[in-house]
Amino acid sequence: MTSIQERAQAEKEIKRNPHPDFKKVEGARPKFSSKQWTWTKTPDPNWKPGQGGNDNGASLTKNHREIDPYAEGRPAALNYKLLISAITPRFIGFVSTRSRDGKSTNLAPFSYTTVVNHDPPVFCVGFAGGFDKAKDSLRNLRETEECVINVISEHFVEAANACSINAPYGVSEWAVSGLHPGVCATVKAQRVKEAIFSIEGKLMETKEFESRTNPGKKTGVLAIIEGTRFWAREDAINYDASQLNPDVLKPVSRLGGITYGRTTDGYELPRPDYETEMVGDGGVKELVDGK
Repeated sequence: MTSIQERAQAEKEIKRNPHPDFKKVEGARPKFSSKQWTWTKTPDPNWKPGQGGNDNGASLTKNHREIDPYAEGRPAALNYKLLISAITPRFIGFVSTRSRDGKSTNLAPFSYTTVVNHDPPVFCVGFAGGFDKAKDSLRNLRETEECVINVISEHFVEAANACSINAPYGVSEWAVSGLHPGVCATVKAQRVKEAIFSIEGKLMETKEFESRTNPGKKTGVLAIIEGTRFWAREDAINYDASQLNPDVLKPVSRLGGITYGRTTDGYELPRPDYETEMVGDGGVKELVDGK
């Protein structure tokens, strides 16, 4: 069985797409509408320290179900489906790489991606499967130790999703997506010109994982990457290059299954100061002293 056939078989087993005829289902849904960023109040602007949840205890009346990820007869695919539906919304690292000889380029989305440090800027990307069956992005990253992580926005989400196609090694997703490559400063891999924000990165180290239920089988690789240069669109970045405008960025995230999420509104919550909160009736000091 070829690597492409193995990926296709894995998709069948995971059953990520719950719709036999997706276009028919989508056709019955409302049209996509562009929305401007909106600031709202918090769910409970009058919340006080020690109050707990803002639902008047409703969540405490619900029961929980214990799930053993290694329960007998439980396939690992169920853990995958559960986790991607629970750990949400997830940032999507749209990773660009190229082979050592420069003849092969790759562009693919990875929702096992996050920033973990700022000095130095450090990012983590998780790849399914081990080095023995490395897909294009991991293979190129391991060879060259370079990549670009691009942020996906609403105006090219379909093109980004097209890059998740199970194409054979050597087939460039740039052509499949119609996206445009941009020259970088510190790496040979190219950034996505359509992206509002991109991060040039160099590989620091990797960690390969082995299955608990099927010893010997390599199931994933964690890549730790240092950011070496940032690219921000001028109409999105503020004066001192410290913040992006969410109304311009319009970031897209991953939810469970084949569902994508939008970020169109938000509320602000100042981080509480202990000394300030200690003052006054019902403050933190009273709560702490009472325990």
